[in-house]
Amino acid sequence: MNAITLDSLAAFPHQLEAHYAASPAAFKHWAPPSWDGVPSEALTAIEQVCHVRDIEIDGYHVRLRRTLAEDHPTLASIDTDALVKERDYGASDADAAFEAFRQARVQTLALLRGLNEEQFDRTAYFEGYGALTLRSLVHYLCSHDQQHLAGLQWLLGKIEALPMEERKQ
Repeated sequence: MNAITLDSLAAFPHQLEAHYAASPAAFKHWAPPSWDGVPSEALTAIEQVCHVRDIEIDGYHVRLRRTLAEDHPTLASIDTDALVKERDYGASDADAAFEAFRQARVQTLALLRGLNEEQFDRTAYFEGYGALTLRSLVHYLCSHDQQHLAGLQWLLGKIEALPMEERKQ
Protein backbone atom coordinates (compact mmCIF):
# COMPACT_ATOMS: atom_id res chain seq x y z
CA MET A 1 0.00 0.00 0.00
CA ASN A 2 1.41 3.38 -0.86
CA ALA A 3 2.54 5.70 1.91
CA ILE A 4 0.59 8.75 0.70
CA THR A 5 -2.73 6.94 1.09
CA LEU A 6 -1.88 5.61 4.56
CA ASP A 7 -0.59 9.03 5.61
CA SER A 8 -3.79 10.64 4.35
CA LEU A 9 -5.90 8.14 6.30
CA ALA A 10 -3.85 8.86 9.43
CA ALA A 11 -4.19 12.64 9.05
CA PHE A 12 -7.90 12.62 8.36
CA PRO A 13 -9.30 12.57 11.93
CA HIS A 14 -7.46 15.82 12.72
CA GLN A 15 -8.55 17.35 9.40
CA LEU A 16 -12.17 16.36 10.01
CA GLU A 17 -12.14 17.93 13.48
CA ALA A 18 -10.57 21.13 12.14
CA HIS A 19 -13.11 21.42 9.33
CA TYR A 20 -15.97 20.78 11.75
CA ALA A 21 -14.59 23.38 14.17
CA ALA A 22 -14.55 25.94 11.35
CA SER A 23 -18.36 25.83 11.21
CA PRO A 24 -19.97 28.43 13.46
CA ALA A 25 -21.63 26.84 16.50
CA ALA A 26 -25.07 28.02 15.39
CA PHE A 27 -24.63 26.13 12.10
CA LYS A 28 -23.56 22.66 13.29
CA HIS A 29 -27.12 21.39 12.63
CA TRP A 30 -27.97 23.78 9.80
CA ALA A 31 -29.13 22.55 6.40
CA PRO A 32 -29.20 24.82 3.35
CA PRO A 33 -32.46 25.26 1.44
CA SER A 34 -30.89 23.34 -1.48
CA TRP A 35 -28.22 20.66 -1.58
CA ASP A 36 -27.50 21.21 -5.29
CA GLY A 37 -23.79 20.74 -5.93
CA VAL A 38 -22.89 19.14 -2.60
CA PRO A 39 -19.77 16.97 -3.11
CA SER A 40 -20.68 14.54 -0.31
CA GLU A 41 -23.94 13.21 1.01
CA ALA A 42 -26.47 15.91 1.89
CA LEU A 43 -25.60 16.01 5.60
CA THR A 44 -25.31 18.78 8.17
CA ALA A 45 -21.93 19.29 9.84
CA ILE A 46 -22.75 17.04 12.83
CA GLU A 47 -24.30 14.46 10.52
CA GLN A 48 -21.10 14.41 8.43
CA VAL A 49 -19.08 13.51 11.53
CA CYS A 50 -21.48 10.77 12.63
CA HIS A 51 -21.64 9.38 9.12
CA VAL A 52 -17.85 9.15 8.82
CA ARG A 53 -17.69 7.37 12.20
CA ASP A 54 -20.36 4.84 11.25
CA ILE A 55 -19.02 4.18 7.76
CA GLU A 56 -15.60 3.50 9.28
CA ILE A 57 -16.98 1.03 11.84
CA ASP A 58 -20.02 -0.51 10.17
CA GLY A 59 -18.79 -0.16 6.62
CA TYR A 60 -15.04 -0.31 6.13
CA HIS A 61 -14.12 -2.43 9.16
CA VAL A 62 -16.62 -5.05 8.01
CA ARG A 63 -15.58 -4.76 4.35
CA LEU A 64 -11.87 -5.06 5.11
CA ARG A 65 -12.35 -8.07 7.41
CA ARG A 66 -14.64 -9.85 4.95
CA THR A 67 -12.29 -9.25 2.03
CA LEU A 68 -9.45 -10.75 4.05
CA ALA A 69 -11.44 -13.72 5.36
CA GLU A 70 -13.77 -14.69 2.50
CA ASP A 71 -13.28 -15.63 -1.15
CA HIS A 72 -14.54 -12.74 -3.29
CA PRO A 73 -17.34 -11.56 -0.97
CA THR A 74 -20.06 -9.13 -1.99
CA LEU A 75 -19.71 -6.05 0.17
CA ALA A 76 -22.85 -4.13 1.00
CA SER A 77 -23.33 -0.45 0.54
CA ILE A 78 -24.81 1.34 3.56
CA ASP A 79 -27.98 3.42 3.44
CA THR A 80 -26.83 6.76 4.83
CA ASP A 81 -30.33 8.23 5.11
CA ALA A 82 -31.51 5.27 7.17
CA LEU A 83 -28.56 5.61 9.56
CA VAL A 84 -29.17 9.33 10.01
CA LYS A 85 -32.70 8.57 11.18
CA GLU A 86 -32.06 5.33 13.11
CA ARG A 87 -29.14 6.74 15.06
CA ASP A 88 -30.55 10.26 15.41
CA TYR A 89 -27.39 11.94 14.16
CA GLY A 90 -28.83 15.39 14.85
CA ALA A 91 -28.90 14.68 18.60
CA SER A 92 -25.37 13.25 18.69
CA ASP A 93 -22.53 14.57 20.81
CA ALA A 94 -19.71 15.69 18.51
CA ASP A 95 -16.96 14.97 21.05
CA ALA A 96 -18.15 11.39 21.51
CA ALA A 97 -18.48 10.91 17.75
CA PHE A 98 -14.95 12.20 17.18
CA GLU A 99 -13.53 9.98 19.93
CA ALA A 100 -15.23 6.88 18.51
CA PHE A 101 -14.02 7.76 15.03
CA ARG A 102 -10.42 8.36 16.15
CA GLN A 103 -10.37 4.96 17.86
CA ALA A 104 -11.87 3.27 14.81
CA ARG A 105 -9.34 4.87 12.48
CA VAL A 106 -6.45 3.72 14.70
CA GLN A 107 -7.84 0.18 14.34
CA THR A 108 -8.14 0.58 10.57
CA LEU A 109 -4.54 1.75 10.25
CA ALA A 110 -3.22 -1.01 12.53
CA LEU A 111 -4.95 -3.60 10.35
CA LEU A 112 -3.69 -2.10 7.10
CA ARG A 113 -0.11 -1.66 8.28
CA GLY A 114 -0.02 -5.34 9.21
CA LEU A 115 -0.94 -6.63 5.76
CA ASN A 116 1.33 -8.00 3.06
CA GLU A 117 1.07 -7.39 -0.69
CA GLU A 118 -0.76 -10.67 -1.28
CA GLN A 119 -3.46 -9.66 1.19
CA PHE A 120 -3.88 -6.28 -0.53
CA ASP A 121 -4.51 -8.20 -3.76
CA ARG A 122 -7.52 -10.10 -2.33
CA THR A 123 -10.70 -9.45 -4.30
CA ALA A 124 -14.30 -8.61 -3.56
CA TYR A 125 -17.33 -7.08 -5.20
CA PHE A 126 -18.57 -3.81 -3.68
CA GLU A 127 -22.17 -2.77 -4.38
CA GLY A 128 -22.12 0.48 -6.33
CA TYR A 129 -18.40 0.20 -7.15
CA GLY A 130 -17.99 -3.22 -8.77
CA ALA A 131 -15.07 -5.63 -8.62
CA LEU A 132 -12.10 -4.50 -6.53
CA THR A 133 -9.08 -5.51 -4.55
CA LEU A 134 -8.52 -4.76 -0.90
CA ARG A 135 -5.99 -2.18 -2.08
CA SER A 136 -8.64 -0.40 -4.15
CA LEU A 137 -11.04 -0.57 -1.20
CA VAL A 138 -8.48 1.38 0.84
CA HIS A 139 -8.33 4.02 -1.89
CA TYR A 140 -12.13 4.28 -1.81
CA LEU A 141 -11.99 4.83 1.95
CA CYS A 142 -9.46 7.62 1.43
CA SER A 143 -11.66 9.11 -1.29
CA HIS A 144 -14.65 8.94 1.07
CA ASP A 145 -12.68 10.90 3.65
CA GLN A 146 -11.91 13.61 1.11
CA GLN A 147 -15.55 13.82 0.02
CA HIS A 148 -16.54 14.67 3.57
CA LEU A 149 -13.90 17.37 3.94
CA ALA A 150 -15.27 18.80 0.69
CA GLY A 151 -18.81 18.51 2.08
CA LEU A 152 -17.87 20.52 5.15
CA GLN A 153 -16.17 23.16 3.00
CA TRP A 154 -19.26 23.27 0.80
CA LEU A 155 -21.42 23.88 3.87
CA LEU A 156 -19.09 26.71 4.90
CA GLY A 157 -19.51 28.19 1.43
CA LYS A 158 -23.28 28.07 1.78
CA ILE A 159 -23.09 29.69 5.24
CA GLU A 160 -20.84 32.46 3.95
CA ALA A 161 -23.27 33.10 1.08
CA LEU A 162 -26.07 33.93 3.54
CA PRO A 163 -26.92 37.56 4.18
CA MET A 164 -24.87 38.92 7.10
CA GLU A 165 -27.88 39.12 9.44
CA GLU A 166 -28.57 35.40 8.96
CA ARG A 167 -24.92 34.46 9.61
CA LYS A 168 -24.90 36.26 12.95
CA GLN A 169 -27.53 34.04 14.56
